[in-house]
Amino acid sequence: MEKLKIGVIGTGHLGKLHVKMFKQIPECEVVGIYDNNIQTAKEVSQEFNVKMFENLENLLKEIQASSIAVTTTSHHYIAKKCLERGIHVFIEKPITSSISEAEELVEISVHNKLNLQVGHIERFNPAIISLENFIIEPLFIQTDRLAQFNPRGTDVAVVLDLMIHDIDIILSLIKSEVKKIDANGVAVVSDNLDIANARIEFENGAVANVTASRISQKKLRKMRIFQRDAYISLDFITGVSEVYRLLPTDQILDSSSMSFGEIGVGEKRKRLIYEQPELREINALKYELELFIKSIIYKTQPVVSGIDGLKALKVAEIIINKIEENRRKFKN
Repeated sequence: MEKLKIGVIGTGHLGKLHVKMFKQIPECEVVGIYDNNIQTAKEVSQEFNVKMFENLENLLKEIQASSIAVTTTSHHYIAKKCLERGIHVFIEKPITSSISEAEELVEISVHNKLNLQVGHIERFNPAIISLENFIIEPLFIQTDRLAQFNPRGTDVAVVLDLMIHDIDIILSLIKSEVKKIDANGVAVVSDNLDIANARIEFENGAVANVTASRISQKKLRKMRIFQRDAYISLDFITGVSEVYRLLPTDQILDSSSMSFGEIGVGEKRKRLIYEQPELREINALKYELELFIKSIIYKTQPVVSGIDGLKALKVAEIIINKIEENRRKFKN
C-alpha cells in the first residue's frame, strides 16, 4: 500500500511531537514540515531527518494530509488553505478561535469530502479508553483540570486552553442538548481568563460542574462521574480509572472485582463492588494520529470530527460570554 503523504505545519512543542509520532506510523510518510520560525523548523528538520519547506505553498503541493499545530489564532487561515486544496486536516484543539471560523472549516471539509479531525487528545487517554466496555450514563459530572502557569497557551482564555478538553469529553458522554450554562472566572497573570468554573445543565437533567485553572501550584486532572448505581473516578495524569458499582446480589462477579458487602433490604438489596479497569499502555498522541491516518485510508469518519470540535467550541464560547457578562455586572 502506498504511504499517505503528510506535512506538519507548526514545529513548536506540539508540532515537534507530531513529527516524532508520525515518523513511527508505517502507513504514512512525513514529506516535510513548515514553520514561520525558520530556526525552529531547521532544528526539527535536523533532529528527525525531514525536509523543511520555507514556503507553505510548496509544502501543500506535495501532501495529501496535514497536521496543524500552530497558535489557535492561525488555525482557520492554515486549515482553510489545506481544505481548499483537497488536503485532509488534523488540527490541534480548539478547532479555531471563533464559531464562524469553525463552521466554515466544517462546511468546506464536508463539501470537499475531506477528513477534519480535532486534537482533543484526552478522548484517547488510557483512563477513558479503559472504560470502553462500561455503560456510561452520567447524571452528574465533576471535573477539575489545574495546571502550573506556562506562557504557552495564554493567547486564549483558559476555557479554550484547558477546560475545552473536559467540555469535549462531557459532550461525548452526555447524549443530550445543553439547556443552560452559568459560569464565573477571572484573569490573574495574563490578559485572558486564567481561572474558570462552569455549571452546564442538559435537557435530560444531567449536570456537569467544570473547573479549570492554569495558575495552580500543582497539576490535577480528574473527572468524577455519578450515575444510577455507579460512581466512576478518572485520573487523566496517571491514566487510571476506578469504578464503584451496585450490582444484584446474585450476579457473578468478575475475578478482578472486589466486594465491599451488601446494602439495602429485601428485593432492593445490592452488592457494592470496586473495580479498577486494566490500565492500557497507550501513547494518546500517537493513537489519535494513527486513527486520523486510518480514517483517511479506510474512508471512515474521524473519532473526533470537526463537528465535535465545533460543538465543544460553542459551549466554550457560551462559558466565556457568561463570565464576561458576570464581570460587567460586578463592575457596575
